Amino acid sequence: MLAEERHKMILNALDGKNAVTLSELCSLLGASESTVRRDLNHLAERGLLIKIHGGAMPCIDKFSFGEQNIEEKSHLYNDEKTAIAKYAASLIEDGDFVFIDAGTTTEKMIDYISAKSVTFVTNAFVHAKKLAQRGFKVFLPAGEIKLTTEAIVGAECVSSLQAYNFTKSFIGANGISLPAGVSTPDRNEASIKAEVIRHSRTAYILSDHSKFDQITSVTFTDLDKVIIITDKLSDKKYLTAANIKEVM
Repeated sequence: MLAEERHKMILNALDGKNAVTLSELCSLLGASESTVRRDLNHLAERGLLIKIHGGAMPCIDKFSFGEQNIEEKSHLYNDEKTAIAKYAASLIEDGDFVFIDAGTTTEKMIDYISAKSVTFVTNAFVHAKKLAQRGFKVFLPAGEIKLTTEAIVGAECVSSLQAYNFTKSFIGANGISLPAGVSTPDRNEASIKAEVIRHSRTAYILSDHSKFDQITSVTFTDLDKVIIITDKLSDKKYLTAANIKEVM
């Protein structure tokens, strides 16, 4: 069994429980104690569980492996996403070179962009079409199409983004938490987001309130590397770790 499969089974075993023992996990995974201990150490280092004597207990933050498709996401938190999108769009200025990530909130931005002389790069083919229809100069990176998120992903996409230096980037996320930073379920999409952030003067994360206290499979940036735009922040603990703008 691959390590990632064991990690998924361990986290699933913790779901809804106060704790699981080392012996329970060994039996569940069919693995030795030394292997399970290594797995627990790895997951604890990533902030996905708390290692205790003889086993593990879950973090307070909710962990999720799955991801909804674009159609499902488009019906959630529409007012909140619109408020976030309007504010994000207002940050774009003439002369900017901007990356816009795939996603429902980033797509909403396009309708509210008032600047005229802006060049865009996006890994979302739907976004590219809308931007071009509005008269903007748009570049699409190479790569493989991921239909569920309508995004271009893969090593080719990461490679083609390495030459760019963005003034601003607007990026979606599935999870925001203190122990795991900003995360997404897909390793390929995480690689693209991380690469864009490395090549951005300022990187913005667009996330409604439901994404906070959530952890998904792959962390792509630390909280202090980005500015988070959200509708409202119910837990002020995040203000000590991140630059956050509330828009509602």
